[in-house]
Amino acid sequence: MPTDVPTESAAVRLAPQAALEFGVAALQRIGFAAEEAGIIAAHLVDSELCGYPALGLARILTVAEHARMREPRRAPVIVHETPVSAQIDGGNFTGLYSVYRASEIAIEKARAGGFALVGLHNSWLSGRNAYYLEKIARAGFAGIHLACSRPVVVPHGGRAPALGTNPIAFALPGTPDPVVFDMGTSATNHGDVILAGRLGELLPEGVAVDAQGLPTRDPQAALQGGILPFGGAHAHKGYGLSFTIQAMGLLAGAAMPYGQVQDFGFLFVVFNPALLMPVEKFQQELASLIERVKATPRQPGVDEIRIPSEQAFRTRATRRIDGFTLERRIYDRIAAL
Repeated sequence: MPTDVPTESAAVRLAPQAALEFGVAALQRIGFAAEEAGIIAAHLVDSELCGYPALGLARILTVAEHARMREPRRAPVIVHETPVSAQIDGGNFTGLYSVYRASEIAIEKARAGGFALVGLHNSWLSGRNAYYLEKIARAGFAGIHLACSRPVVVPHGGRAPALGTNPIAFALPGTPDPVVFDMGTSATNHGDVILAGRLGELLPEGVAVDAQGLPTRDPQAALQGGILPFGGAHAHKGYGLSFTIQAMGLLAGAAMPYGQVQDFGFLFVVFNPALLMPVEKFQQELASLIERVKATPRQPGVDEIRIPSEQAFRTRATRRIDGFTLERRIYDRIAAL
């Protein structure tokens, strides 16, 4: 039975390059080519560096265990295209690879025409939306990314899953760093539930239900039941946002592979700020907004008002030098693949 306090476990400290090589080797062992493994591992290591272990190297185990890893896959291909849009069949690749490719196509189209609308289907498990949007913003574009999935989240008032965790993310190009905001519409991330189960830890109160629809803190029971929408007493707001993202995912082709309207879909909206105003003017105004928000009088005990993505960027800068730790039991399981 999981406990409130994690059991003692030795942790393995990894330098970023060593972590990348470790991830690439493991991904190649489960069937990815070197180029594919490099793209996926870079994403997972960046999640570790930014402070998101549930979306880090432990995801290699989730990918290896996923039912769709046992199905054939092929290179992602554009199945419908205009000068400013692309509908992509992900070829049953994990989204950690195919969504990255979709973000590259979105950037290419935005460079050519100032705007891009890109949908991706026939894919699964995309990781951190912020990873793709940071890439888009550092290329000089503003972006919005929506992702929906198969049911793991209980709708407001329900007792069985009907929606994905359905994150939404935004990014704006700034100086020296972009502003990136990435949030799930569920009370906790599905990856956090899986990692808690691997580590024998309890979930927080009020984030999940078991197969009977009763509140639970046991991650294994939650995986058999469902995750709740975010919002607590106002969960109808999280549910409404989650439903809308699931519906928007249909535009990304979520129902195309299997005819199921509750499936994975990934949608990018990318544009050049110069379509609306000079980029320099926008960035000056964004910098002014950040300065004014951070200068807000603070509550007692609050040292700083942070801007979305600021903490992740700081954590990454530190961990690029110091490295990060990976639970020994996770490290050993990856090494044993």
